[in-house]
Amino acid sequence: MRKILNEDLGRVTPEEFKSAKKSPIIIIADNVRSLNNIGSLFRTGDAFAVYKIYLCGITATPPNREIHKTALGAELTVEWEYFENTIDAVEKARNEGFQIMAVEQVENSIMLDKFEYSYEFAGCAIVLGNEVNGVDQNIVNICDGAIEIPQYGTKHSLNVSVACGVVVWTIFSLFKNNK
Repeated sequence: MRKILNEDLGRVTPEEFKSAKKSPIIIIADNVRSLNNIGSLFRTGDAFAVYKIYLCGITATPPNREIHKTALGAELTVEWEYFENTIDAVEKARNEGFQIMAVEQVENSIMLDKFEYSYEFAGCAIVLGNEVNGVDQNIVNICDGAIEIPQYGTKHSLNVSVACGVVVWTIFSLFKNNK
């Protein structure tokens, strides 16, 4: 087995990526405070060609050297918008026809491995919360539902960027397998 070199991976250029078809997924960052986490959201967004990232509240925005250290340029190719209030971001996604799902531990949440996307929507917007407080209750209240990642250890949560990767990959797979 030989490790594949980057130049052999056949990746698209940033220009090709910007015009390529996107996955019908929006990542909504509700007051994510860590610049490393924000950069990771962009890397995940790039990996799965998400439609857009909405950065809300205290969430920092590009250009930012600390975001760039983790995003490695993905902040330059993945489309994003800033919203002072997460409610405005949720409403914009809803008005564009997206199903809105909080990634949070709440009553009646749907375990990620049981989540079935409803194709009556244009896509799926996932709301990821603050590293300490999670998704704000006011935002949870206006979501169509909540997705919870099953966990079997002693901790009750994952890092927001890890949770994003797990959820986006799962939803991306649903779209890819059900074209």
